[in-house]
Amino acid sequence: MFVCSGCGVELTAPMSRVALPVHTHHGGWEQLHPPLMEPATYAVEPEPTGPPWRRWQEAGADAAARQGVFAPVYSVSFGARNRIVIAPGDSRSMTLIPDRCEGYCQGVDGGAGPNLACAGCGRAVATRLDDCGMWQMVWLEPDAVVRRPTGPGPGPGPAPGPAPGPAPAPGPAPGPGPWSLRLAGPGIHPPRPRPDVLLVPRHPLTGVPWRPPGDAGAVVPLDSGVWAYLAAPGEISPPPVTGALPKGVLRDDYPLPPRPWRPLTPHHQAFESTLARLPAIRAPRLRRYTDAFRRAVPPVPTG
Repeated sequence: MFVCSGCGVELTAPMSRVALPVHTHHGGWEQLHPPLMEPATYAVEPEPTGPPWRRWQEAGADAAARQGVFAPVYSVSFGARNRIVIAPGDSRSMTLIPDRCEGYCQGVDGGAGPNLACAGCGRAVATRLDDCGMWQMVWLEPDAVVRRPTGPGPGPGPAPGPAPGPAPAPGPAPGPGPWSLRLAGPGIHPPRPRPDVLLVPRHPLTGVPWRPPGDAGAVVPLDSGVWAYLAAPGEISPPPVTGALPKGVLRDDYPLPPRPWRPLTPHHQAFESTLARLPAIRAPRLRRYTDAFRRAVPPVPTG
């Protein structure tokens, strides 16, 4: 659990660390969202997040690069690194700071800085977010809380090491020209010959990309749910205890998994944000591709 670094009051329930969800900073505009995190879990964001925000033109390319942003974006976060995100239901002994509860339309957006105070000493310790277009979450400020071990918690177990960032995992970079791309992962025999790039799942707890044994080639990790949708898009109902279902008959005694109503496409803000955090974006070839993408999809202001 996490406690206030000032007075020691317990601020969270016991929980276990998992990988930072890939969709943490990207939601559906003007839509209400559920909690980002599963109960009794937390994740750490190694990149700067939250206010203060500075426009790219005001900050300049060098200052933005020190924040991990290498291409022009609407605004750059100069907030703290290593903030901890939890589900709102796992917060304890925190009260809202009334004059920091502004939002866009249907909730609070954290634009004024931390809006939750420790009930013990009154110190600002966290930020609640639940406005439209945002996942419901609470961000603990890293300098305001201390992690206190509690033994094995009710969650799925601790995740060793920091969660990887959004960039593709390192590996020998393919040369110029078209690249070959194939899915690979648990239950799928590694393709032969090996393509230039493998689309693989991230481990849901550690965030570590899956790799075939002894493979050091280029991989692009995907959220495990997205990868599963691509790898097995058909019916995934559990098999009956005995016998078999007739062909074409589906079970109706279990909750259906969510299915997108249109073909899977990248979230344009997530796609642009990922590209902007790649140092290689400054290379002419990738920069031309990014410029063409921006002409097709106008940027949406953030921050």
